[in-house]
Amino acid sequence: MDYSYLMKGIKPVATESSVLISSSRYLNDARVRDWVATHMLRRNGADVPTPSDSIQLVQILREVQDIDHINALFAAERKRNPALDAWFEEGFVSTFQLEDLKDYPPESVGGLFHAQLAGNDLQVDIVPRFTPHNDYEYFQLRAGQTHDLEHILGGGGFDFIGELVPYYMRLANLFVHLDAELAGELSAFSILGSTRILTRAVLHYPQTWLATLDAMERGAAVGRQSDPLFLMRYEDIFALTPGEAREKLGIRGVRIADTAAASAQWN
Repeated sequence: MDYSYLMKGIKPVATESSVLISSSRYLNDARVRDWVATHMLRRNGADVPTPSDSIQLVQILREVQDIDHINALFAAERKRNPALDAWFEEGFVSTFQLEDLKDYPPESVGGLFHAQLAGNDLQVDIVPRFTPHNDYEYFQLRAGQTHDLEHILGGGGFDFIGELVPYYMRLANLFVHLDAELAGELSAFSILGSTRILTRAVLHYPQTWLATLDAMERGAAVGRQSDPLFLMRYEDIFALTPGEAREKLGIRGVRIADTAAASAQWN
């Protein structure tokens, strides 16, 4: 078949470079290329637990992305965004531990979070706590501290497909409330981390695709409709039910769906 019409306009680029090079820092990095090829295309397996995918990606992106540039974008955003500036100035860091959650009512956010952690032998911190030294590091610290709570308040189950809900909450919400360039830099992890779930569903677990697509759509709806998620202090609403907490914080558009059975088919 003749595909010349669709292929027209391609211009070969000459270079004296002896290695692969492009205008994309992501494509230029062999670690990113390997991560994308591996985790977009692989099946799930007990030999490589899925949480390890994302921590590998975090470590790679922190070396590939221009952190100084991201901090400059934050500085510009703070000048036009008083709420963000005040959030950075306060610099609140969560210090609660599992023991602090045990006395909250079972139907409260704190109680639900305690049940999830204690019932699955999990710890409060996804990654070890650290002292942030700039805006980028503080933003990442708080994103890690609030991730599991975004599952509860956004309606995303604590399973592999359920991860798409907080992923897409952030992917939509950042672009609604921040400058597009800054939002794009902050979303590099989320777009790659979430897309591995989409590609694996279609390639290897097609019977779960509609549940996967629905989780993505539910997260995006919450992100589009809600106040800035990244500014929210979830630690103040542990005693409230999820519905009460959503109203107080400004989280909107939540639709609950159970993805546990679909996710179980990936194991």
